[in-house]
Amino acid sequence: MPVYNEAKTVAEIVRRVRAVPLDLELIVVDDGSTDGTRELLPGIAGIDHLLVHERNCGKGAAIRTALSAATGDVVVVQDADLEYDPNDFVAMLDLIEVGGATVVYGSRILGNNPMSHLSFYLGGRLLSWIANRLYGLSITDEPTCYKMMRREVLAGLDLVCEGFEFCPEVTAKLARRGHRIVEVPIRYTPRRLAEGKKIRARDGWIAMRTLWRYRRWR
Repeated sequence: MPVYNEAKTVAEIVRRVRAVPLDLELIVVDDGSTDGTRELLPGIAGIDHLLVHERNCGKGAAIRTALSAATGDVVVVQDADLEYDPNDFVAMLDLIEVGGATVVYGSRILGNNPMSHLSFYLGGRLLSWIANRLYGLSITDEPTCYKMMRREVLAGLDLVCEGFEFCPEVTAKLARRGHRIVEVPIRYTPRRLAEGKKIRARDGWIAMRTLWRYRRWR
């Protein structure tokens, strides 16, 4: 769980993750928060490992830090806001443990969810289309937060991402390695920029460039 300035939501999302009926190892990385989040985290029950970046390094950097401490067989990213419902982990994990998948994406598009701001929705659809065209995929929600896979798969992608380009870098490298991405519908409650949403239009352009950059990655 990468965390940056989420003092209003982090305790609740940790509680929701811990309420999921799975044997979970929760690794939280505070990515240089300045709003009091860092001070709150040590007092929140349910966190197995709390790691700290002294300065804000970006979501991708926080995920790579967490990955270095992970010991579970399967890993998934959980944002520290309340947009996603961690109960969806159950169906996703079932596809891996029972269905034989190695990579599962939670699709907001397949779920019956309210639309986020039109620009975010269209941007996500465009990124999915580009990923499908460049890599021969057939996914509906490339920029979803919920990317679940076996730990050795993610660790083997030689990630270098620092920011929100974590998503397209992972998608591109999974495709180049020949991994099949299975999707499952998930629940999604979008928040507005005024409520703390951090991704911006610039991140969409970076994501497109990232998808293009790794089209010949080996």
